[in-house]
Amino acid sequence: MAVTLADIKKLREMTGAGMMDVKKALEEANGDFEVAKDLLRKRGQAIAAKRSDREASEGCVLAKAGNGFACIVAVKCETDFVAKNEDFVGMVKLILDAAFENQPADLEALKTLKIGNLTVAEIVTERSGVTGEKMELSDYVWLKGETVDAYNHLGNKLSSIVAASANADHDTIHGVNMQVASMAPVALDADHVAQEIKDRELAVAIDKTKQDEVNKAIENALRKAGINPAHADSDEHIASNTAKGWLTEEQAEQARAIRANVPAEAEANMNMKKVEMIAQGRLAKFLKESTLVEQQYILADDKSLVKDVLKKANVTITDFKRVTLNQE
Repeated sequence: MAVTLADIKKLREMTGAGMMDVKKALEEANGDFEVAKDLLRKRGQAIAAKRSDREASEGCVLAKAGNGFACIVAVKCETDFVAKNEDFVGMVKLILDAAFENQPADLEALKTLKIGNLTVAEIVTERSGVTGEKMELSDYVWLKGETVDAYNHLGNKLSSIVAASANADHDTIHGVNMQVASMAPVALDADHVAQEIKDRELAVAIDKTKQDEVNKAIENALRKAGINPAHADSDEHIASNTAKGWLTEEQAEQARAIRANVPAEAEANMNMKKVEMIAQGRLAKFLKESTLVEQQYILADDKSLVKDVLKKANVTITDFKRVTLNQE
C-alpha cells in the first residue's frame, strides 16, 4: 500500500517521531496507523534498552502549583540540544500537567499513569526512540498546603515548590521559594534536619577539627625549630624550597622529621573535649547556613533572616521541595 504525505504528516503529528521513521513504520504496517504506532513504540523501547548504560545528565525540570497542591517533574536526557528541544520540553509539560491533575503518590505511580492510550513511561520511551537518546523520568516530588507556590528557574534545570499558611501573600511565599531555589536549604529548621545528616556533618566536623589541631601542632613545631611553616607544608615544597636556598639541608631533614613524627604525637595528646566543642560549633554553623528559616534572606537589603521576613509578614512555611539537574 502506497504511503501518502498526508498519512506521514498525520502520524508524525500523533507521535512526534521523525519524518523518515514515520514513513518507514507506515510502509512496514501497510498504512495501518495503530500498527505503525506500535512499531515506533517498539523502536523507542529498543533504543532505550540499547542506551541504558549511557549517562543522562541533561534534561528538563518543571514545577506547577495551585489549589493546595504543587509538584515538580524532571526528565533526563543525554544532551543539552535535546533538553532544549521544543517537543522534549512539551513532553515534560504534558507529564507535569498529568501529575498535577492526578496527584500520583510517587514516581512509580506517575510512570504508570496513563495519558491517552500510553503510560507516562511509554511516552518517555517513545520520545527516546524519536531522538535516539537515553531518557528517564528521574524525579517527581509534591506537597500540599493551604497556600502553594512554584518557581521555575530560567533554563529549565531547577525548580522549587513551597507550601505555606493560608494567609501567605504571593510576594512573600514566592520570595521564599526563590530562596529555596537559590540557597538549597536541607530542611525548614534545625528540628527538621534528619538525624542522619546531623550525624554525618558532626563526623565531618570532628575529622576536620582533629586535622586542624594536627596542622597547628606541626606549624608550632616548625616555628620552634626556626623553620617557616609556609616553606615546609609538604614534602614537595621542602624539596623545591631547599633547591631555591630557602631551606638548608639540615632544616629540610628536620622539617621532614617533624612532619613524619608530630601528627601521631598530636593525636595521642589531643584534647577531645576541645575537639568536640569546636565540632559542635561547626555543626551549629552548618545548621544555621543550611536551614531555610535561619538563612539570610536573599531579597532583603539588610541582613534580615528568612524567619524575620516570615514573622513580619505573619506567614508560616510548612514544607518545600527542590529539584535540580545542575552540578552543585
